[in-house]
Amino acid sequence: QVQLVESGGGLVQAGGSLRLSCAASGRTFNNYAMGWFRQAPGKELELLATINWSGSNTYYANSVKGRFTISRDNAKNTVYLQMNSLKPEDTAVYYCAGSRGAAVATSRAPFDYWGQGTQVTVSS
Repeated sequence: QVQLVESGGGLVQAGGSLRLSCAASGRTFNNYAMGWFRQAPGKELELLATINWSGSNTYYANSVKGRFTISRDNAKNTVYLQMNSLKPEDTAVYYCAGSRGAAVATSRAPFDYWGQGTQVTVSS
């Protein structure tokens, strides 16, 4: 059974930084791509960033490009999202997701496994 557990969310002032972590278990972590999504109240789920199985290839949504960085440590079965220059509009629940494939993804489609989410609140 695949489990994804996010951590690192919290309250931060605008312009600040947070690093989210997602610990994975239940399958061979380094065989699969991973991703980060978010959902703000009243809005649809938004793809933020994805990373391929080895970490050599990444994809970012325009809304976070240049501010957020996705990375992974396959030895620790963990994927990270470093978030810098945070804005109030970044406030949302952030989800880690596991793909059914190894390649970097540019949509929600290949993601079968989801964490429970972690709240990020950015105050102005």
